[in-house]
Amino acid sequence: MSSPSGENLPFARRDFLARCGMGFALPALGALCSEDAIALPATNPMIARGSHFAPKAKRVIHLFMNGGPAHMDTFDPKPELSRWSGKPLPEGRRLGTERKTGAAFGSPFSFRRYGQSGLPVSEIFPHVAKHVDDLCVIRSMRADVPNHEPSLMLMNCGDGRLVRPSMGSWVTYGLGSENQNLPGFVVLCPGGYPITETQNWRSAFLPGIYQGTYVDPGKGGPSDVIPNLKPARSDSRQASQLDLLRSLNRRHAEERGGDSRFEARIQSFELAYRMQVEASDAFDISREPAHLRDSYGSGVHGKQCLIARRLVERGVRFVQLWHGAGQPWDSHDDIEKNHRRLARECDQAIGALLTDLKQSGLLEDTLVVWGGEFGRTPTVELPKPGSNAGKINGRDHNHHGFSMWLAGGGVKGGFSYGATDEFGFGAVENPVHVHDLHATLLHLLGFDHEKLTYRYAGRDFRLTDVHGKVVSDLIA
Repeated sequence: MSSPSGENLPFARRDFLARCGMGFALPALGALCSEDAIALPATNPMIARGSHFAPKAKRVIHLFMNGGPAHMDTFDPKPELSRWSGKPLPEGRRLGTERKTGAAFGSPFSFRRYGQSGLPVSEIFPHVAKHVDDLCVIRSMRADVPNHEPSLMLMNCGDGRLVRPSMGSWVTYGLGSENQNLPGFVVLCPGGYPITETQNWRSAFLPGIYQGTYVDPGKGGPSDVIPNLKPARSDSRQASQLDLLRSLNRRHAEERGGDSRFEARIQSFELAYRMQVEASDAFDISREPAHLRDSYGSGVHGKQCLIARRLVERGVRFVQLWHGAGQPWDSHDDIEKNHRRLARECDQAIGALLTDLKQSGLLEDTLVVWGGEFGRTPTVELPKPGSNAGKINGRDHNHHGFSMWLAGGGVKGGFSYGATDEFGFGAVENPVHVHDLHATLLHLLGFDHEKLTYRYAGRDFRLTDVHGKVVSDLIA
């Protein structure tokens, strides 16, 4: 294993065994109830570390609109598409799609220009639009294929086919965490898993400590969100339990020394132990003033956006917020109804999150990322049994061109970059591949994406594989 700076940092097995034997019992139980952080061994793989150069961002909040929002209905207005609506596109202006599509389909939503920058935003995002001068809108994103599973893997893990560590895992591997009592990488997805499930936040061949910790914010209070975590007790019972666990771990380690899966298990036990200090507090939004909770809204998205702010202010390095289980934004039919409903569910919460981060000063070094795995076609999807219920009012998947936006963390605000063609089918000006996005995000976090590597199976791997270039025009 090599560190971000290229130094060899093998796991010290003697330290590992010592930690298995003593790591749980060394801290006094009384310290769990104090404000002092628990002292951790120097071998702790999550200890905060420096990057290759001075970063502009220290942490990331990734707002994932899984399913693929339509860019021409959100942040990339196409008046020419509206003029051609109901007509076949001009010769040579169609690109390949997964399903059959027909005539041009103009957006059912109106756009307005906001802020000093005058960037246009769809009517379905009025709260986000108030922050347009903080947004850096990329209108020329590109992926590889028009299918959810490989596009989700590409956006999250840098590869659409092979087992690779997720972006959040790479970030925590590179930077560690500023809070040893909470996971460095937290995934919030209400109602269950998205498509491809836990593969989206896996650590793959990176040590297991760097994988995302999944939490369902749609459940009740903190004890429901983290159902198996109980507050620390100050009596002798927990000490006895930890002594037993210590002896079992010692015996197990002696029999299976060198097993990385066991290392990950030990670290997860230790993290759970330390989480008794802060987790219940971090996920308890009732501790926030009523007026602030009201600003986020009463729905699950308000709850998870407020949790995200509470996590990053406590030092969590990477927080990913999914819209919901499955692929909610996958509007093959009824796009006006579905996109309006989906935006209504999250717009107020995202707007409040940006306001909250800015007022607290966190937005300056917190990178907020919004988008899906791809966009949608400017042409209407034709009826297909079992797909769009015979309706002709939706859009197919589109990987040729789509939009994402960034905010905070050193990006240019009130700025749009790149363009799709006049109909919104493909990126034609300054295309930004997902690999380029990853390279740019890592740069903002202080990393040369070509040097943040991990040696596995005889080669050095990185998030961007052999691709990616930093889009310097996005950086303030």
